[in-house]
Amino acid sequence: MAKNKDVRVTITLECIDNCTQNNEKKKLGVSRYTTQKNRRNTPTRLELKKYCSYCNKHTIHKEIKK
Repeated sequence: MAKNKDVRVTITLECIDNCTQNNEKKKLGVSRYTTQKNRRNTPTRLELKKYCSYCNKHTIHKEIKK
């Protein structure tokens, strides 16, 4: 039998806006989401538009390395 590599991997998405550098905001921090992707179909880094509770708007979240 062939060895089974994980085709679906868990990834972390992080907001690309500078949420932590803006001192006028009520909340400071970095918005992160976890999701899964198929390694065969999407070998490149994933970018999704998600809601950032620190920016209070929809922003682009990029896949980060764990």
